[in-house]
Amino acid sequence: MEPQSRKHQICALLKSIETGDPEPVAVVNQAKYIQHNPQTQEGSEGLEALFKRLSKTSPRVNIVRAFEDGDYVFAHTEYDFANSNIGFEVFRYEGDRVVEHWDNIQRRQGPNASGHTMVDGPAQASDQALTETNRERVRSFVDEVLIKRKLEKMGNYLAEAGFTQHDPMFGDGLSAYRQALEARCGEGFAITYHRTHRVLAEGSFVLVVSEGSRDGVHTSFYDLFRIDGGRLAERWNTVEAIPPRSEWKNDNGKF
Repeated sequence: MEPQSRKHQICALLKSIETGDPEPVAVVNQAKYIQHNPQTQEGSEGLEALFKRLSKTSPRVNIVRAFEDGDYVFAHTEYDFANSNIGFEVFRYEGDRVVEHWDNIQRRQGPNASGHTMVDGPAQASDQALTETNRERVRSFVDEVLIKRKLEKMGNYLAEAGFTQHDPMFGDGLSAYRQALEARCGEGFAITYHRTHRVLAEGSFVLVVSEGSRDGVHTSFYDLFRIDGGRLAERWNTVEAIPPRSEWKNDNGKF
């Protein structure tokens, strides 16, 4: 039988939260596993036991889109537990086993002013040969526009009429995106990006993991862009407040 791709392994792993099936958990090297969710206690409970316990609460897990970049697999997910949430999950492999995990979870909101949900839209990567070109295009946008705040440069990266926005707080188009970035909070801006931690890509999709603040709160930003013809054509995102260090349940850090 053909071995499963890493992408399929991760989809099965995430789905086992719903089913309680212990078999997909075997892909995780639990002896080396590093967990970057600050709310998750490390080592207190094996993943098999954790997923089995969670499955009894009748959760619903839907993997909307998943991508592979070298030793990384990243997935865009819907979770219905006690609440309905949208998440990005990032896993790092060493050889054939998963050894590290990051995530960013936000309560489901929307649809937004343009009628888009947080997860609808294209799910399959195209333009595989352009992976590195698209990665650098998005990296440049985040650095120049989001971090350095050269908002007048936005037109170099995305078109006014052709930009589809899935952020629940604002609608389509360059102007709406710029207006959100210009919004004020007290003495500063409501949304600020301070640094980029990771840029993952497969073909036309690029995920950027960034750190900054929203409304003065230390925040993790995950932004997924779809690139079409060299332009940023579509954006999905989750925003999660980072709890104070005193509240972390492990010492690995959010990033």
